[in-house]
Amino acid sequence: MSKIAAETINHPYWPRNLSIPNYIPNDRSMSEILTFLFSVSGLLLLVAWALTGQSVSERRLSGWRRLTLCWFTVCGFIHGLIEGWFSLYYTIIPADQSLLSQLWKEYSKGDSRYVIADNFTVCMETLTACLWGPFSLWIVAAFLYNRPYRFVLQLIVSLGQLYGVVLYFYTEHRDGYIHSEYGHPIYFWFYFVFMNVLWVVIPLLLIVDSWCQLSFTQALTDKTIHKQKSK
Repeated sequence: MSKIAAETINHPYWPRNLSIPNYIPNDRSMSEILTFLFSVSGLLLLVAWALTGQSVSERRLSGWRRLTLCWFTVCGFIHGLIEGWFSLYYTIIPADQSLLSQLWKEYSKGDSRYVIADNFTVCMETLTACLWGPFSLWIVAAFLYNRPYRFVLQLIVSLGQLYGVVLYFYTEHRDGYIHSEYGHPIYFWFYFVFMNVLWVVIPLLLIVDSWCQLSFTQALTDKTIHKQKSK
């Protein structure tokens, strides 16, 4: 390998010939970054679980519903803060050493599109941060206060999340999975696959949940209208 080529590849990302001229390696370890991410997420889960156990609107929530609101609380954190950070600072992340920038540089080992500010990831994450971040927290409030539009919000956000992650996987599939070390147990299977497939499985369940709830309500409305007309 020539001296010029060796100087160009100064990063851990794939494809190996990717040029990231301003890249500065993280000074925090992978365990430090993941501990931050999962500790904050875990704390928010505990807080949300405790809050949803309280009776706000004189109506107790089921265990399933409380878990759903825990999910949307963590979604608010991830979409609003973490993905919001990327949408604001994607141009400087390779050279930045703040904690959230280092988190994105670590995650980029599983998908280097983030460290090169790929057009798709920038557009997708910006929309996700601006819409699904605040909407996720709105869902939590809507269920706590028993708002009539709560399942409509859940359906909208879950459809948006599912649509975004399907495009995320499909665009990388069409690229031939070149932005990660294909098959790597951590970077490919854990970062790229597992951490994103959650936004396929859980939104699908919540879409079905919303469908059933809204269909049941519409059926009751139709039945009531039919009874009124038959009098």
